[in-house]
Amino acid sequence: MQKYSQLRAFLAILKASFRSILSNPSAIFFSLLFPIIFIFIFGSFGNNNSVKYKIALSDFSDTANEVFDSIRANPLLTIVPFKNAKGITDTAERRKALEKDKITAIVSIKKSTDSNGVKRYIIFDTLTSTSGNSISALQQIFSNITNAISLKNQDSKPISAVQPYVYSIREYKNIDFVLPGMLGFSILFSTLFGISFTFFQFRQQLILKRFYATPVSRINILLGIGMSRLVFQLINVVMLIGLGYFFMEFTLVNGIGTFLEMTLVTIIMLLLLLGVGLIFSSVAKSDTSIPLLINLFAFPQMLMAGTFFPITVFPSWVQAICRYGLPLTQFNDAMRKISFTGLHLWDCWKELGILAIWMVIIYAIAIKVFKWE
Repeated sequence: MQKYSQLRAFLAILKASFRSILSNPSAIFFSLLFPIIFIFIFGSFGNNNSVKYKIALSDFSDTANEVFDSIRANPLLTIVPFKNAKGITDTAERRKALEKDKITAIVSIKKSTDSNGVKRYIIFDTLTSTSGNSISALQQIFSNITNAISLKNQDSKPISAVQPYVYSIREYKNIDFVLPGMLGFSILFSTLFGISFTFFQFRQQLILKRFYATPVSRINILLGIGMSRLVFQLINVVMLIGLGYFFMEFTLVNGIGTFLEMTLVTIIMLLLLLGVGLIFSSVAKSDTSIPLLINLFAFPQMLMAGTFFPITVFPSWVQAICRYGLPLTQFNDAMRKISFTGLHLWDCWKELGILAIWMVIIYAIAIKVFKWE
C-alpha cells in the first residue's frame, strides 16, 4: 500500500487556497492597490525638499561666518528679522511668534574652542512642542549644512571648524517613515480579514470538519490554508518595498541584505496575525461580528502604533502602552531601524522579543479556543 504523503496534501491545500485568493478581485485591490494609493499620497508630501521653515536668530548669534551664510542661502529656510521701527530686535514679538508657531525655531550660532584650541561653530535651536515633526526636519537641515562645511574644509585643515549639533548620516525622506508604516497597515487588516473570514466560512460550511476526517494531519490543514494567505501578503510586501525603492527613493541601507531582513520581520508579524485571525474566527458567533473584533484589535494599532505619525506625540504613559500593548509598534520600529538606520535583526532584539512574547500568548489562546466545527 502506498504511504500517504502529508507533504503533497499540504501543497495541494496551499495551492487551492492560494488560487481562491487570486480569483477574488477585492483581495487584490485591498491588499495591493489600496496600500499603493496610500503610499503615494503620504509619501509625496512632507519631504524636506518641499517644506520651508521660518526661523529667527537669537540676539547673540555670530553672523560673520560661513555657517550663517549657508543658513541664509538655504532655500528651505527663511530668516525672519523681527525688527521694530528703530531697527532693534523685538524679543517679545519673537518669543510670541515662536509660541504661536509662526516661526519654527530661534537659532543661535556661537563660536567656541575645543580642547585642542580649534575654533568651532555650534548651532543651538530653541523650539516648542508645537513644532511637531518640524523639529527633526529642521535639525536635519542644520546637520546637512554643518556636515557640508566640515567636508569642504577637511582637506584644507582650516583654523576654524564646525561642530554639528545633529550628525547627518544620510538624507531622511518622508517615504522612509511612511512606507514601513503602510506595510504594517496593509498586512494588519488584509491578513486579519482574510484569515478570520476564511476559517469562519470553512467551519460554517463544514469544510474544516471534512478535512479533519481525512488522513491529512491537522497542522498541515491549518498551515495549508493559513500559509496561502501569508504567502499572498508577503508577495504584496515585496512589491510595495520594490515600488518604494525604485520609484520613490525609499532607503535600503544595505541593499538586498536590508530587504531580506525586512522580509523576515514581515514573516514574523504575519505568523502573529495568523494566530489572531484564528482566534477571531473561533470566537465569532456570526460573520457580522468578525469586522467588529478586527476593528477593536486593529484600529488602536493603526492610530497609535506609529503608522502615520510618531508615537512621541503622545504622553509618556500612552507611549508605554503603544510600545508594549500594541505589537504593530514593534513591527514598525524594527522595519524603520533596519531599512533606514542600517541595524540588523540582532540589533532589534527588543522589538523581536516583544513580538515573540505576543506570539506565545496569542497561540496559547488560539489553541484553547480553536474549533473545527
